Amino acid sequence: MAEDERALLGSAAAAEEDEDGGGSPGPLRSLPAVCDPRRLPHRLLVLALMCFLGFGSYFCYDNPAALQTQVQRDMKVNTAQFMALYAWYSWPNVVLCFFGGFLIDRVFGIRLGTIIFSIFVCVGQVIFALGALLNTFWLMDLGRFVFGIGGESLAVAQNTYAVSWFKGKELNLVFGLQLSMARIGSTVNMNIMGWIYSRVQDLLGYTGPSTLGLTLMIGGITCLFSLTCALILAYLDKRAEKLLCKEQGKTGEVIKLTDVKDFSFSLWLIFVICVCYYAAVFPFIGLGKVFFIEKFRFSSQEASAINSIVYIISAPMSPVFGLLVDKLGKNIIWVLCAVITTLASHIMLAFTFWNPWIAMCLLGLAYSLLACALWPMVAFVVPEHQLGTAYGFMQSIQNLGLAIIAIAAGMILDTRGYLFLEVFFSACVCLSLIAVVMLYFVNHLTGGDLNWSAKKREKLQKVAATEAEEQERLRRQNEEDLAKLRPKADAFSLRNKYLSKLGAQLPDNYSSYLSTMAHRSILK
Repeated sequence: MAEDERALLGSAAAAEEDEDGGGSPGPLRSLPAVCDPRRLPHRLLVLALMCFLGFGSYFCYDNPAALQTQVQRDMKVNTAQFMALYAWYSWPNVVLCFFGGFLIDRVFGIRLGTIIFSIFVCVGQVIFALGALLNTFWLMDLGRFVFGIGGESLAVAQNTYAVSWFKGKELNLVFGLQLSMARIGSTVNMNIMGWIYSRVQDLLGYTGPSTLGLTLMIGGITCLFSLTCALILAYLDKRAEKLLCKEQGKTGEVIKLTDVKDFSFSLWLIFVICVCYYAAVFPFIGLGKVFFIEKFRFSSQEASAINSIVYIISAPMSPVFGLLVDKLGKNIIWVLCAVITTLASHIMLAFTFWNPWIAMCLLGLAYSLLACALWPMVAFVVPEHQLGTAYGFMQSIQNLGLAIIAIAAGMILDTRGYLFLEVFFSACVCLSLIAVVMLYFVNHLTGGDLNWSAKKREKLQKVAATEAEEQERLRRQNEEDLAKLRPKADAFSLRNKYLSKLGAQLPDNYSSYLSTMAHRSILK
């Protein structure tokens, strides 16, 4: 490590000397810790900017859920039209999730790409708010579409920055902190947007599209804050690239749609679990506030609080469950537990009048656990060169499922009511449960590693790593042996040409590929 740091200092010094025409031999040594890209305080600053990079996007994503009553009343729309706001967010990401990494790697670069996606988020939120101000609902739909173009791709850029700045074990912690900050953004939105609407209403003296539009515009300040973080982060990353002579971060994604035909049956089952499970979580949260008001007679503030408990629990528990799954393995069992717990939660909410805090807390725990156990399984059943395609396809069908289910949920609620809606969500979770059980048996019959313990997986990985290191050592040894036997033909040829010009007689059988010893004997 010390040698790497000295080499790092030397290369950075050389880079600055080339630009300035001279200077001190170690300019990084004189920088304060908060300004030195290699030091912990500076990296913590970068980490904070990374976390806040997606805060505005996640805050504004659930603006409709926090203001469901106000949106439907002020804009005079039914539930199906209201849920279309979520569908319009998902539609562009059915396609864009395949190309987000490509745009960052090959077109914009991580810095410019992050700024562009942040601008899309800001512009989308402004259009969304203007649609309310002008009492034009189709403009609100357009705003959510534009917002969706930037939202998911911004998450890809956020992860790319994390990989560029943090390595090894600390990377897992960084991902956990980013996810926690995203959930905090959603939680703050759920609990504060209703209050902001009330304050704007008090200021204007009436309710209506203008009040809703101004409220949404105020919420958009968080997107401007995230855009500011993107600009500062781009400057710091450019500065670190210059000082440390490091390359700009890339996603490393390789998307080949032709790989889809090679996906295993286990991977398709993982896709089914993903779509059916999240279809019973996100649309439910989108409609949850009014559900708690009408069925359990909660106040608006109480309904917002309980509707956000899933995100509140997810913020601290996602890193904890991630560590637990890493330590114990058995991913399929954890997914099974999460799906069963979610099914129990929906059944309790549908058929009982028990305190809904119990069901929602269970849903929050299950949601956090499933995310930590399900998404890593893709890497266990797909070769490394197909990971980009697999994750892109998984996100694509997830967004497709969410768009369709969101509209379907709104239509069911308009025509059948909340009981049928909860039965519908329970049916989605049942499909996910069937897929998990099938995955367990398919994995068992095919000898897959999805349900291995962490110790077994680590042991086999060590064996594979040892074999790979041995093969690499033998390859290098062979190359070194061949290099020792290979003559320096260029030097011999030049010397022979010189001797020929002097008129020296060389044997007929002389070859430029003779060894050094033979060459010296001829000169004698």
